[in-house]
Amino acid sequence: MLPEGTEALIDRALKEDIGEGDHSTLSTIPAKTKGSARLIVKGNGVLAGVELAQAIITRFDPDVHIRTLIGDGATVAANDIAFTLSGPARSILTVERVVLNFMQRMSGIATMTRKFVDALDGTGCKVLDTRKTTPGLRALEKWAVRIGGGTNHRHGLYDMVMIKDNHADMNGGLPNAIRSAREYLHTLHLDLDVEVETRNLKEVELVLVTGGVKRIMLDNFGFDELRKAVALVNRRYETEASGGITLANARKYAECGVDFISVGALTHSVKSLDLSLKAI
Repeated sequence: MLPEGTEALIDRALKEDIGEGDHSTLSTIPAKTKGSARLIVKGNGVLAGVELAQAIITRFDPDVHIRTLIGDGATVAANDIAFTLSGPARSILTVERVVLNFMQRMSGIATMTRKFVDALDGTGCKVLDTRKTTPGLRALEKWAVRIGGGTNHRHGLYDMVMIKDNHADMNGGLPNAIRSAREYLHTLHLDLDVEVETRNLKEVELVLVTGGVKRIMLDNFGFDELRKAVALVNRRYETEASGGITLANARKYAECGVDFISVGALTHSVKSLDLSLKAI
């Protein structure tokens, strides 16, 4: 199922690229010409965006037929063929770049996510994304994280209360911020999870005394401090490690016993997977 708002995003992307018309195609390809093409993978990774590609193509021209050979979430290698297209040649050529741009970005995210998931295999720790996404593309980028095997954190500011350091500092400390959040949720009859960011063991102790949260984020903790924090929490609340986590050290963070690691690099620092659409 496409994320909410995807159809409108497709329309904006097509309008952005096509404008008043694809003059290159209109001037070189006769109107009734039929054609076919194939989507070629040009590197190793995890494929993502096939379902989206089908939605883009169908929305632009239902007469273009897509034959899927490799689905979302599959591990792919150079020269694999993900799908073939057949139908009006003008439509295939005009929609090409929008399809590739979305798929390359999503596949890059899915590929990076899968690397983190594989690195944590057997630890019981899950990989979370963050809100460090491309404005307007968050739903698709978080979709790509799921395709890669990761878990979505909150989607935005509206679906979880996350008390960060600035919230606490501007409200006289963590206990005050937590109590304010609980009162706010109760007054508005909102059923939202509360997560709180902590910067040291003293703040973890303050949260444990105060209570009223679902998850404690342990931000920029060293490994020894992280293990102490996890032992201190003793599974009374979920724990999440954040800050400075890379593919090289992710497993070491997970082995400290946290339930989650959150990695902004899943969406803000990925390399797109190279894909190409070529006529048959």
